[in-house]
Amino acid sequence: MKKSILTMILALVTLTFVMTGCGNHANPGSAGESSAAEPAAQAASCPLSFEGYTLDQVTVLSRHNIRSPLSGSGSQLDSLTPHEWFHWSSEASQLSVRGGTLETMIGQYFRKWMETEGLFPSNYIPEEGAVRVYANSKQRTLATAEFFSAGLLPVADMDIESHMDFDQMDPVFTPQLTFCSDAYVTDAKAQIMEQFSGKIHDLADNYKLLMEVTDMKDSPAWKDGSVSELNTEDTEIILENNAEPGMSGSLKTACSVSDALVLQYYEEPDPGKAAFGHKLSGEEWDAISEIKDVYGDVLFTAPLVAANAAHPLLQEIQSELTTDGRRFTFLCGHDSNIGSVLASLGVEEYQLPDTIEKKTPIGCKLVFSRWHDGQGQSFFSVDLIYQTTDQLRNLTLLDMEHPPAVYPLSFSGLEKNGDGLYAAQDVLNRLQQAIEEYDRMVETYGNDASVEDAAA
Repeated sequence: MKKSILTMILALVTLTFVMTGCGNHANPGSAGESSAAEPAAQAASCPLSFEGYTLDQVTVLSRHNIRSPLSGSGSQLDSLTPHEWFHWSSEASQLSVRGGTLETMIGQYFRKWMETEGLFPSNYIPEEGAVRVYANSKQRTLATAEFFSAGLLPVADMDIESHMDFDQMDPVFTPQLTFCSDAYVTDAKAQIMEQFSGKIHDLADNYKLLMEVTDMKDSPAWKDGSVSELNTEDTEIILENNAEPGMSGSLKTACSVSDALVLQYYEEPDPGKAAFGHKLSGEEWDAISEIKDVYGDVLFTAPLVAANAAHPLLQEIQSELTTDGRRFTFLCGHDSNIGSVLASLGVEEYQLPDTIEKKTPIGCKLVFSRWHDGQGQSFFSVDLIYQTTDQLRNLTLLDMEHPPAVYPLSFSGLEKNGDGLYAAQDVLNRLQQAIEEYDRMVETYGNDASVEDAAA
């Protein structure tokens, strides 16, 4: 898929701005410590740089940027409130105009960072095989990849790689279960409920707030009886072969509303209008967004599910990290992809600062950056990079003085060196272990008579 000339011109005209150099890597503990109300107070030095190290390669797994809600006009979402939702600039589930603009901004930031580090020359036109941009074939992921590459390589006219017909899910990016058996399903459901039943139960106050903000009891759905009081005890998990994990119950309903409200908050300049006339604090927006965060964790991050759902992407990431001559890779998918990959890799629990989405914010990037020191030893920094809630709402231009948020991730059982870097082989070994976990799962549960191994 070729980048349209119009997209290139719009991106360049809208987003041309001067960016300056940067200093040392910020203290990992300080990432995102500035308040959401003061985005300009972020660290002036580049938080992705390491003094004494040379950048060799960058591999990114990205979530798409801001989209419209997954269901459009006339759907159940409309019936869950008496209020009218924001008038979206895109059709249901597709990237919005704001989302495209924001993605080009962060593409520009990555370009200037990599130019500063010497990985890209100015106005880089990649040699064959040096840069790969590969997206799921949904509109929102293809469009995100187009806008990101317009900011990253504005004169290169990059091809966007996709493997399926337009708007069809690519198996690499589909967080589906490609192995299932009766015993596997039983154990996976038990693991999910053991890990997350408490978090689901704790959403009672979040549900109450959500119902108040949407005035759900005055909605058409409430009046016709198709929806009633949101209940923390009615969640049912659905695990089937060749399908994404699913659920029924109040958490599913609440997630669709939470998702739409969060997206509306990003798009609507007036926070009161975004909350249907209610005045919400930052903590209350956090509570609304927490519903969708818990939903994603429940479906995709339990170990047995993550090892299954993330398997194709783990293999893709491993291939990119070990491909000779590759400077930069951009893989564009979904929050479920990032969540399941991080869970599979044993990333320690985290809550992101300066964003109402605490786990996988809209447009966030899981970044593997490879460095070498003066002795030729190879290391990785593994970070989540994302635009803060204020940056999303305010369309804040990014530069080295005003970067996006950078949150260094930690792996359970692995140790960083004094500069906050992991030995490259430790990260590659952890990735291989996560890939092999799929085979161990098949071996453990494969003797069940009902086994269906779609990967065979």
